[in-house]
Amino acid sequence: MNLKAERGAATRDQLLAIATRLFAEHGYEGTSIEAVLQESGLSRGALYHHYAGKDALFEAVLEATEAAILARIVQAVEGIADPAEMLKAGTLAWVRLAGDPVIQRIVLIDAPSVIGWERWRALEERYSFGMIKGALGATGAIPAAYLDLHAHMLLAAINESALLVARGRDQATAEAAMEEFLRRLLSHG
Repeated sequence: MNLKAERGAATRDQLLAIATRLFAEHGYEGTSIEAVLQESGLSRGALYHHYAGKDALFEAVLEATEAAILARIVQAVEGIADPAEMLKAGTLAWVRLAGDPVIQRIVLIDAPSVIGWERWRALEERYSFGMIKGALGATGAIPAAYLDLHAHMLLAAINESALLVARGRDQATAEAAMEEFLRRLLSHG
């Protein structure tokens, strides 16, 4: 990689790290491009060279966050051969990850309204929804004609469970209750 490309990658990484923290702390609406520029020390032109604006920067942050979530879920299911057990382990890993304020704010709260439901769903198709659909299909418990519907319903239940845990006063108790509920739900197909 040449020096110019390395510097560009470093600048993008710096912008993503700063923007991720600011979006998580202040939300999309509460974060300005000026705040990102001030903290990064970059010029407006440098930022716009990499990202067309605040929406594009947010979408890059969302994509990076989704990729990190997927990597952690893949790690949680590593070594599990049974698709049903893999689905349970991945689901429970997601519920635990959703307790992270960065993930809550960026993925669950701001993403649907900032990038729109259709774009958010398309992104989810590549990450969590796609993983759920694949795992459900691999169990063989759901007829192919109903696979998409079941995957949507399960994702909705998982995301709502994650939000309940994240917003609960006693996160440990809420997480244990959600884990038990999800174990029961997933044990009954």
